Amino acid sequence: MKEIEIKINEDSRVPKYKQIVDSIINDIILGKIKVGEKIPSINELSESCYLSRDTVEKAYKTLKDRKVIESVHGKGYYTTKTDLISKLNIFFLVNKPSTYKMEVYNSFVDTIGINAHVNLYIYHCDQSLFINALEESLGAYDYYVIMPHFRDKNSNHVSYTDEVLKVIEKIPKEKLLILDNSKPIIKGKYSTIYQDFKDDIYNALGEALEKLKKYDKIILVYPTKSVNPYPRRILNGFLQFCHEHDLDFEVMEEIYEGMEFTGKDVYIAIQERDLVKLLRQVRSNKLVLGKDLGIISYNETPLKELLDITVISTDFVAMGVTAANMVLGNKKENIKNPFNYIERNSL
Repeated sequence: MKEIEIKINEDSRVPKYKQIVDSIINDIILGKIKVGEKIPSINELSESCYLSRDTVEKAYKTLKDRKVIESVHGKGYYTTKTDLISKLNIFFLVNKPSTYKMEVYNSFVDTIGINAHVNLYIYHCDQSLFINALEESLGAYDYYVIMPHFRDKNSNHVSYTDEVLKVIEKIPKEKLLILDNSKPIIKGKYSTIYQDFKDDIYNALGEALEKLKKYDKIILVYPTKSVNPYPRRILNGFLQFCHEHDLDFEVMEEIYEGMEFTGKDVYIAIQERDLVKLLRQVRSNKLVLGKDLGIISYNETPLKELLDITVISTDFVAMGVTAANMVLGNKKENIKNPFNYIERNSL
């Protein structure tokens, strides 16, 4: 078994468990500890370094989470692959596994390349899953990239809760990057790449104004009850746009089967299932998109491009690329992500 010399600086503000982690990783990088070599048990290291068992246990848990060491039942602790040590370890927390959220993740990973290991977690807009995932990972990663979107007991969208803010506050701000949602009230200097949901839809519809004027009514299909709810700021931006431009409008919960298309209307579909329902009925009623009826979809996907559907969407690829470059450059910035109006023949 390898003797480990842990140097603890009693005057340092760095927690002792973190000093243990850094010391062991540094010894592996320098070759003082070889891959696959047995290291002291928690009790042995605790006694030799005059540290509490809890401190050493927390250090070993962090090393296990980062896959620097592993425990073998009945034998003890051993070092593992060294390629995980010299690279950044990134915790990536997404609210839902949608096509566009995965675009953010994939572009982030592609841009980071071989410089980091990224672990993806999904919490399905559930506050308790979000908190548990973060609590269990604290201290184990170099960066925490999180997308905060939640649903309350009435299935309405909530950006943050007091409980969520408490756990986010535990993350060192130099390691925190908040994606997609607006900046919360959190102390310290940290990074954000966000959407401005109200102004984004307002400005995008402004670009489409001349096209929209040829329709009798603008109908926003905005689901108020959903497993993965959408920010109400989207609705607020739509209402402001319609009022200021004196446009006839309606807000619907969903697209229903057997709808009557009596007027020349344009629909803005938030959810993809409503877009599918709408397209089916357009086909069954032999309507011509862009002439008898207009469609705008929220959030770009490759399929919408193939179907020639007009979209208003944030640039999810840009969000991932920008986030990765901020991590690689260790930048602390607050950036509004680009939001685009992409006109196609459905309008």
